[in-house]
Amino acid sequence: MENFSELIKNRRSMRKFTEEELSQEQVVTLLKAALMSPTSKRSNSWQFIAVDDKEILKQLAHCKEQASSFIADAALAIVVTADPLASDVWIEDASIASILIQLQAEDLGLGSCWVQVRERQAANGMPSDEFVREVLDIPLQLQVLSIIAIGHKGMERKPFNEDHLQWEKIHINKFGGK
Repeated sequence: MENFSELIKNRRSMRKFTEEELSQEQVVTLLKAALMSPTSKRSNSWQFIAVDDKEILKQLAHCKEQASSFIADAALAIVVTADPLASDVWIEDASIASILIQLQAEDLGLGSCWVQVRERQAANGMPSDEFVREVLDIPLQLQVLSIIAIGHKGMERKPFNEDHLQWEKIHINKFGGK
């Protein structure tokens, strides 16, 4: 990427991936981005599970009733978890890590998509976090926030169109700007 502005303009959710695997270097770079993400009071409340096993990816693709089937086609899924006992803002810490993983993926020319797990349900009615916890044997103290599906882009997406920026949602000095 030439610069950060271009990076965020080009990062679009990618739900189609090619069959090409990621290199070890790409995976390490993605995991470094996760581990460098800032946390409140440097609590590092997050933990990450990198999944590249095709059978496990297929299982994780059923973690939600809708909008998670593409995980099965990803080369890698990074499950983002955090410990609420380590930080009262674990959701924010894990969210920051999730988006940094996605921005790093885009910088590597890869596609990614955030799959929301917290407060969602699988088709069988089981909470999505319990479903993922069961598949990956995640300890009870960790909460599952998201799964970031990553792979080589399987389609072209146009960059974000700045004509669609909602400037009316920006307020100066006070809400409403008056």
